[in-house]
Amino acid sequence: MLSLGADPADSTDERLRKRLLVGIVVMVQPAGALWGALYWALGEEGAALLPWGYTVVSAACLLVFSRTRSFEFLRTVQLLLILVTPAALLVVLGGLAPSSGVILWSLLAPLGAVVFDRERAWWWLAAFLALLVVTIPLSLAARPDGAELPEAAVIAFAALNIGTVSLVAFTLLALFARQREEAQARVESLLLNILPDEVARRLQDEPGTIADHFEEASILFADVVDFTPLSSRLDAREVVGLLDRLFTSFDELVDRYGVEKIKTIGDCYMVAAGVPRVRSDHAHALARLAFDMHECARSCLPSGENGDLRLRIGISSGPVVAGVIGRRRFLYDLWGDTVNMASRMESHGVPGAIQITQSTYELVRDDFETEPRGLVDVKGKGPVEAWYLLAPRPRS
Repeated sequence: MLSLGADPADSTDERLRKRLLVGIVVMVQPAGALWGALYWALGEEGAALLPWGYTVVSAACLLVFSRTRSFEFLRTVQLLLILVTPAALLVVLGGLAPSSGVILWSLLAPLGAVVFDRERAWWWLAAFLALLVVTIPLSLAARPDGAELPEAAVIAFAALNIGTVSLVAFTLLALFARQREEAQARVESLLLNILPDEVARRLQDEPGTIADHFEEASILFADVVDFTPLSSRLDAREVVGLLDRLFTSFDELVDRYGVEKIKTIGDCYMVAAGVPRVRSDHAHALARLAFDMHECARSCLPSGENGDLRLRIGISSGPVVAGVIGRRRFLYDLWGDTVNMASRMESHGVPGAIQITQSTYELVRDDFETEPRGLVDVKGKGPVEAWYLLAPRPRS
């Protein structure tokens, strides 16, 4: 029943609001039928027709909504019905006290507008207050002697009105709060998928520019060797599937080592250690990660393809600047000579090898076997010393 009027084109928020409004309408319908029956039994046939009329019109509104899927139609008609029907009952029964405060039901219209029609919620509140001012004098003029209901019935109706309206209002606000919490959780989850946890929380607490300097960090770039000719042999789905398997496996390794994935650019994968969480073993963490990435790449080719995927990996260590750029699509990125050198170590590297700068070599040489490559001519830097990272040293 809650899926009534659902449209595949609906946004998540609109789908939830549709379900919530349908649920509230269905919840109020039995009250309308019951109130009409009670008024009829007590000899107030005119009053009985109003809640019964609400129930019939409301049911017809749901039927139309199931065909049109127009949330605006359902919202407007339901808010009008819930605003006007109790006010009419107030007039028919002869005032606020004789009607047992039935006008309280009209308060659900502005409350509902807060959830379903936020842009016009104040207008709905103004309409409720205006209706209150108009209907009380009108009810005294229409029926100066008040209702002829027994005192016990008036008290019972007062209890039912207060209790049921409170129940509906509480349910409405509780479900709305839950809906907003779920929406907020989805937003936070999406934010954490593109930003580090600490940075995402800072951005939520202190909107504005985020920029940090880290004296000690390590950067890794990994690139698939000969990916362009490989992708030309595969169809589009196979290319995307290949990169998805490869980068998903890399993501799992990144989580295992507690380092930070920065971004992917085509078939290039960038990782950092020591940002945004400072750690003394940043170079060691990326060195171990690099070996596992090589192993992981060997199992990512589609069945029937010959050979292995091979990577070029470059690592450099040193100071970096980190920050969030953009407003529409956030990106946590790194800048500095360390980043540039890590990228050059990858692009000037050898397929299947891990190439590191001197700064990284100084940090890992006691724990990893290395081999000097000699001087590498790096654009913008000239000749620089580089090493190959071969394997972890056996622990004594």
